Amino acid sequence: MEAREILTWPDFGMASRALAQQIVNDGFFPDLVVAVARGGLLPAGAVSYALGVKAMGTMNVEFYTDIAKTLAEPVVLDPLMDTSTLPGKRVLVVDDVADSGKTLAKVLEIFREFNVADVRAAVIYTKPRSLVQPHYTWRETDRWITFPWSAKPPVTADN
Repeated sequence: MEAREILTWPDFGMASRALAQQIVNDGFFPDLVVAVARGGLLPAGAVSYALGVKAMGTMNVEFYTDIAKTLAEPVVLDPLMDTSTLPGKRVLVVDDVADSGKTLAKVLEIFREFNVADVRAAVIYTKPRSLVQPHYTWRETDRWITFPWSAKPPVTADN
């Protein structure tokens, strides 16, 4: 079995706070935190709490279909978030990992099209091969990452 990067729940707490600290130290104060679903949902929630930002959105993007299997390009899925108030806002996009960077590139491009004042990205992990270098990252790794929220298979009915 190949070596993996294992993120524990306590490490996740530290990573979230460390990302928030980087963001504040950089002088960036977002009006809105956007989670890239699904992997970015928990990190975005934790970072938004650490920053004291209550306004949150979700961008549903499908790219990975299984371990090491992807679509040709990331696809934005319904439901779409309300974008009517985005112009002029400072947006922080949060995801779990910038792996190929394709998902993050797509989401950042979408937000730039909405005439936001500034859009930045924060991730827990960045892979060296990522096409996009996030503004904020906790760690870099070239390993497959096991996140605490996806370490176990989905729950099934007891029979």
